[in-house]
Amino acid sequence: MIDSAFSFAKPEYSPGFLLWQTMVTWQRLIKEALIPYDISHSQFVILANVLWFEGLQQEPTQILIVRSTKLDKMTVSKSLKKLVAVGLIKRIEHEKDTRAKSVYLTAKGRAKAAKLVPIVEKIDAKFFSMISPGKQQSLVTILSALVSKIEKRSK
Repeated sequence: MIDSAFSFAKPEYSPGFLLWQTMVTWQRLIKEALIPYDISHSQFVILANVLWFEGLQQEPTQILIVRSTKLDKMTVSKSLKKLVAVGLIKRIEHEKDTRAKSVYLTAKGRAKAAKLVPIVEKIDAKFFSMISPGKQQSLVTILSALVSKIEKRSK
């Protein structure tokens, strides 16, 4: 007998549970690939984000990284401290906002990010190739809509 606390007949009918299972499986693959490079998934996401912003010639700050990655402030703060300590990131006072710190890749950080991005993208390509390109695009559309609505609610 199913407990009345559940609104789904089976766990696999729950979109939240399926999303969680998918995310955990995908994150495990990324984590395993990053182990030889001594970098966490969060640290990689921050490095890749800073690389992206630099490519757009935008000056990333810690708060911009929080907003862009959706990582919590504490995770970003701790990850940045570690990335600074190992020489991949440097932080300097923002030119216009003295309360903010600008975040930059060092040459070593840029090289590491440039090496790791293709590795992670290859994992993504293989992972999502299990569904057709049309379904991949639908998934991106659905996930983008969810993120957009969540952002609008939080403002």
